[in-house]
Amino acid sequence: MAAPFGKGDTASAAGRPLRGGSWHDQRVFHGRGGYGAGKVGTISPFFQPHSHPVQTIPFFDAVIIGAGAAGLFCAGQAGQRGLKVLLIDHSEKVAEKIRISGGGRCNFTNRDLDVRAPHKHFVGQNPQFCRSALSRYTPADFIALVQKHGIPFHEKHKGQLFADRSAEDIIQMLLAECEAGQVTRWQPCSVKNIAFLASNAHESSAGSYQIDTSQGPVHTRSVVVATGGLSIPKIGATDLGYRLAQQFNVPLVERRPGLVPLTFDGAGWQPYAQLAGLALPVQISTGTKKERMAFDEDLLFTHRGLSGPAVLQISSYWREGTPLAVNLAPTVDLPEALQQAKARSRKLIANELATLVPSRLADAWAQREADWQRPVNEASDKALAKLAEQLARWELTPTGTEGYKKAEVTLGGVDTKALSQQTMECKAQPGLYFIGEVVDITGWLGGYNFQWAWASAYACAQALPLPQAEPAGAAH
Repeated sequence: MAAPFGKGDTASAAGRPLRGGSWHDQRVFHGRGGYGAGKVGTISPFFQPHSHPVQTIPFFDAVIIGAGAAGLFCAGQAGQRGLKVLLIDHSEKVAEKIRISGGGRCNFTNRDLDVRAPHKHFVGQNPQFCRSALSRYTPADFIALVQKHGIPFHEKHKGQLFADRSAEDIIQMLLAECEAGQVTRWQPCSVKNIAFLASNAHESSAGSYQIDTSQGPVHTRSVVVATGGLSIPKIGATDLGYRLAQQFNVPLVERRPGLVPLTFDGAGWQPYAQLAGLALPVQISTGTKKERMAFDEDLLFTHRGLSGPAVLQISSYWREGTPLAVNLAPTVDLPEALQQAKARSRKLIANELATLVPSRLADAWAQREADWQRPVNEASDKALAKLAEQLARWELTPTGTEGYKKAEVTLGGVDTKALSQQTMECKAQPGLYFIGEVVDITGWLGGYNFQWAWASAYACAQALPLPQAEPAGAAH
């Protein structure tokens, strides 16, 4: 483990004089009873007036909670600006989500991201919020970092960039950036309590924070919450970020699973369960008029419902109780193709249909109606038109989702109205920042969420206050 006090500096609970800029004057004095807590949380006094220090508490310019994509990147960037940074995570391993993403190769950004129109690729109550951060740290900036570290990568499709070898390359790069910034890392280490300590009775200057951890208390000017969302609890996801937001009265937008497979009623799904494992390109849509959203991607049938990129994408826009429309043959003029087949063929409809869509799908579909279980030349024009229409616009209403266990991201989170889009700092709570997935910004599948992690982390790291000159008498 790294030296517990980062760059060798500690702050004594009573070893600094009562001056602006030192941290221990950022408590509120409560008369003879000594020093008490500030706004939130409870802390026990570490000293009595006129007494000698009884405990030495490490001091950091910034403490970052969560060693995922956003937390690691923010820590490295802040450390390289000269801040003394502590990075805390309750898991033994860093960045598990990076490790499993993109089939183990990490789809780390997307070249097609349009920073001028974030609503094209991001959802949330105000997708425009992310424009500032994304325009200051772009996919090209992250690509340059990947290249600087000599990591080979490739574009799969639609601007999606993946590491050639393994997601581990991206993790090692982020750890190397932390190393370059002399970041102190405590893992596994849990956060037990955070208290805000007002700078003085009038709060004319910024306050500071005391964080009680499983490795002891620390003191800091800035707390960065990079705890991610609720998705994939088996790799350590928790609601800590949302609880911290609530503690400091930061408003939250309702959370739900995003980029998640959709499920259907057992009996209703029975005719399609036999198609489990089948994948095919489709156009999928939900909503109407201005609210309509559509994707051209691959669909995957499962035993319980639908998955694949098409479904994961649409799930972020789908609302409970509303139908989906799926075109199962988006590149084929089905009415025309079936009429042509009728004119020249005596094969069964299913056999002709199998030249236009996957044979398993053709068989399953033809079984649905007696009119479709005959040679194509004997079918009525009406029956063929109905078949074409249903394949081109298969309407079905999901009963739910596979939940957080299968969701790649969490929709909702910290309300962007409460944050500065320039710095990611809470407007009403000085020194408290939220970055990455914990914020109500969710990207499309395909590297967009990672780019939001890098960009929000960078915006925060650049905004964190630089170290002040050490007050006389500070403990070392």
